[in-house]
Amino acid sequence: MSAIWATEPERGSRAAIHFVTWLALRLGRSATRWLLVPLSFYFFAFAPKARRASRAFLGRALGRRAGGPDILRNFHAFAATLHDRIYLRCGRFEALDIAIDGAAPVDAILARGRGCILLGSHLGSFEASHALARQLTHHPINIVMHEGVTQNTDAALDRLAPELRPHMIAPGRPETMLRIKECLDRGEIVGILGDRPFGSEKSTICPFLGVAARFPQGPFRLALALEVPVVLFFGLYRGANHYQICLEELAGRPTAAGEERADAAARWVERYVERLEHYARAAPYNWFNFYDFWDEGLR
Repeated sequence: MSAIWATEPERGSRAAIHFVTWLALRLGRSATRWLLVPLSFYFFAFAPKARRASRAFLGRALGRRAGGPDILRNFHAFAATLHDRIYLRCGRFEALDIAIDGAAPVDAILARGRGCILLGSHLGSFEASHALARQLTHHPINIVMHEGVTQNTDAALDRLAPELRPHMIAPGRPETMLRIKECLDRGEIVGILGDRPFGSEKSTICPFLGVAARFPQGPFRLALALEVPVVLFFGLYRGANHYQICLEELAGRPTAAGEERADAAARWVERYVERLEHYARAAPYNWFNFYDFWDEGLR
């Protein structure tokens, strides 16, 4: 189950994604916002696994049975953030209203000359971190991300801002840890998503919305090994052109001896999941993990 999300096929051909991207940039955000409605209905009609996953999550987050309008609203929020990724990636922020809450701890960490881990999730838009990077002009944000899962989308976005490609770090490679350490030593930020385990990666099982789920230990093992702060990031879509970036310092400078790191990492995972659940209940339609998150064999 831990890698089932990586086996889901990407929807949309490369040509179609390039065309939509070109259209969005040529005509502007307002003129192409109508695309969200057919996209939402397309997912609702032709993505039964995503529909079931959305219903299962929303039922727990909302505390009631999720109906068709709830699922459509979830898909519409997802489509909205996909649309806005185009403008966020190429730095066209003028059409977006982005509020940043909790930036003071990040400023204090970076002022000490050391970088930090920016720990996100698939709740909301992690692409909104580009708005944070604009504010922290001297501290680039480097993103650790799995390649190959959304190749068509990634190719289209890379064309918009090729200068960001050097700041993308592929996980699981011999040079991954070295690249991350170099970024942190330069006082830069390293962004990682902490809600999806991958393959044989060590993980922790803990309750999430009342049911046990599996979460990766990797980000926290990394933070413990390098003794760097961890800051939570949630880029929540609030409707229309509004985004709210919520930042929280989760770990100031986590430390643990080698043999104690597994237990320490598990404790940090639990704290992360507590905050993830808090924001998931506060913004349930921002949940974009459209697969069997709890491994329940959804039908």
